Amino acid sequence: MPKEQLPHGTIVVKIGGSTLGEHDTTLEDLVSLREEGYSPVVVHGGGKIISEWMAAQNVRPVFKDGLRVTDADSLEIVVAVLAGLINKELVAELSASGAKAVGMSGADGGMLTGRVKDPDLGYVGEVTAVDPSPIRAMSGAGFMPVIAPVAICSPDDPFHPGSLLNVNADTAAGEIARALEADSLLFLTDVEGVLDRGRRLIPKITARQARDLTRAGTISGGMIPKIEACLRAQGSRSHIIDGRRPGALRQSLAGENLGTRIGKVRQVDNG
Repeated sequence: MPKEQLPHGTIVVKIGGSTLGEHDTTLEDLVSLREEGYSPVVVHGGGKIISEWMAAQNVRPVFKDGLRVTDADSLEIVVAVLAGLINKELVAELSASGAKAVGMSGADGGMLTGRVKDPDLGYVGEVTAVDPSPIRAMSGAGFMPVIAPVAICSPDDPFHPGSLLNVNADTAAGEIARALEADSLLFLTDVEGVLDRGRRLIPKITARQARDLTRAGTISGGMIPKIEACLRAQGSRSHIIDGRRPGALRQSLAGENLGTRIGKVRQVDNG
């Protein structure tokens, strides 16, 4: 099968679980960008919905340092919701908008390999290797990959060898962007971008400034893995934007001033 050549390159778009179901234009934007010659790869979260399903099963969510403690029972819910319900709902919505979307998880084709991040967190993983060939195969055949952040634990891991692992979606997006050498990495969130201590938007920060702001505690909580992912994908244009804003994804790629750009900002080619 011949590989499809797209003029604007690969963009990795992470859709936050907190924005899923909101009335934004992200999915429509993804479809039109694909038609215009971009190759979008979607990575999604789903923490809010996972917590709702855990509550329905009388499983109490427990968090440590911002990460969900995932025991064996919780893992079943996490995988079912991420790789099942949320993933397929996104595929269905993209398909209804005209995209040829394919749902995948990081476990498919050995895409994401990981190891246990902290034994106290249970089946929570950090990514140790990415095989981008399944993503490239789907994109090259004209499909839009939609990826759930689930990994396979390395066989030499001392805790859960060969098991599925729950991986932070921001981290997964950064590692995938790095492996694909993506042109852009975009995080769609439910906040304006990175804010200073006065709650004012910081439009641009360098890698060094990002590290300094993190050490100072200005960047905290769920913004930390996004920043770390941007720094890992240093070859990509990285941008954290408010996904609730209509047209935010398209505006970002067009170089408009919104959200926070991280690292070296390169000139945007609008073809």
